[in-house]
Amino acid sequence: MAHLDNKEQIYEKLVDILVDDFEVEADDITLEANLYTDLDLDSIDTVDLVIKLQEITGKSVNPDTFKAVRTMQHVVDAVYDLVHN
Repeated sequence: MAHLDNKEQIYEKLVDILVDDFEVEADDITLEANLYTDLDLDSIDTVDLVIKLQEITGKSVNPDTFKAVRTMQHVVDAVYDLVHN
């Protein structure tokens, strides 16, 4: 299991996933980046991302949690809450 002890580690892991699995340009990814408008993800990509996060964290992710997610910061916060609750 990946070390996701803090938000910086979570962010770095998310960047790796987006670059490796979703072919997002690393230069496009910031905490403020919008998943849909800046990173060109769609709803299917978001579901795939949630599945990857479940595999990494070993925890069940409530899809409703990710319906409101719009930016990388939102994803980092949601994963952090998942890991630490």
